[in-house]
Amino acid sequence: MSRQEDESSPPTSKSSTNAQREGAGVTRRKFLKSAGAGAAGITAASLLDLSALAQPSDSSKVLGPGAVPITLNVNGSPRQVNIEPRTTLAEALRTDLGLTGTKIVCDRGSCSACTVWLDKTPVCSCLTLAVDAAPHKITTIEGLASGERLHPVQAAFIEHDALQCGFCTPGMIMSCAALLARNPNPTLEDVKTATSGNLCRCGTYPKVFDATLAAAKAQRT
Repeated sequence: MSRQEDESSPPTSKSSTNAQREGAGVTRRKFLKSAGAGAAGITAASLLDLSALAQPSDSSKVLGPGAVPITLNVNGSPRQVNIEPRTTLAEALRTDLGLTGTKIVCDRGSCSACTVWLDKTPVCSCLTLAVDAAPHKITTIEGLASGERLHPVQAAFIEHDALQCGFCTPGMIMSCAALLARNPNPTLEDVKTATSGNLCRCGTYPKVFDATLAAAKAQRT
C-alpha cells in the first residue's frame, strides 16, 4: 500500500468503535453496571441475614448491660447476687459474697490461683462469667472442709508445710483435691499433671507433691 492510499483512508472514530463494541455484545459500561448491581444485591442480602441473626429470638433472654439478679449455688447453699453480666465468678465470690479464699492473682487464667470447682471440675474462676456458672454447683476453698474438719489435702498441706506466701495455695489445694476425688491412688506424675497449670513463685512444688500423696494415703487408710 502506498503512502497516499494510507493517508486517503478515513481514520476510525471513537463513536464508530463504541458502536462496533455495542453491536458485538456486552460493553464495558454494561458489564460494570451489571456487576455493581449484583454486588449491591449480595451486600443487601448479607445485611438482611445479619440483622435477622442479631434480633433475639422469643426464647432467648438478653441480660444487661446493667446489674441483674442471679442465684449462685455456692458450697451447697443458694446465694443471690446482683451483678453486671460481665462480672467474673472470681469477682462475684470475693466482692459480692465475701469468699476471699479464692485469690485473683494474674486475672487471665495463667496461674490457676483462682481455681474453684464447677460440678467437681476445676476451673479458673477469673475466666468464668458468674452468669455462666449459675446453673452449676460451685465449690470454693471455704466449702472444701466439713465444718471444723479439714479436707485431707488441707490437713496435709499444713503438716508438710506446702505453702509460703499463700497466694497460690487455695488453687493448689482445689486442684489436688479434685485429683484425689477422681483418682484416690495417684502417682507422683499424676500429681504433677494435676498441678501443671498452678504456678507457685515460692517454689513449694516438692512439698505440694508430698502433701498430696500423703493425703491420698490417709484417705485410703
